[in-house]
Amino acid sequence: MAETLHIGRKISKIRELRGMKQETLATELGISQQAISKIEQSADVDGEALEKIAKVLGVPADAIKNFNDDAVLNIISNTFTSQDTSTLNAINFQPSFNPIDKIVELYNEKIVLFERLLQAEKEKNELLKGK
Repeated sequence: MAETLHIGRKISKIRELRGMKQETLATELGISQQAISKIEQSADVDGEALEKIAKVLGVPADAIKNFNDDAVLNIISNTFTSQDTSTLNAINFQPSFNPIDKIVELYNEKIVLFERLLQAEKEKNELLKGK
């Protein structure tokens, strides 16, 4: 039962789930990494500190207090399947345009801009010669 009430461990697990290191959390809070380690070892964290930590982690303070490993595992097991294509789509990105066409388009725009710049320089030289 003490495991479910240990706020420091909950902070640690949420931080790890967010892919955040202790050093990053410490930097965001303006404290040392050792202070974060101490907080994560504490069974209780005062309300103001918990609010600041929650804000940096991007979760409400109540979410930290009510965090439950079993609920997280249930969510993961119920939403991830081997037929899930969202992961595959993220890895195998196929744009709806031809990247080569975009490169050619950008190159042509660059040429047009250089020609305009050259024309402006020629006009500037003509004005300077006329004075």
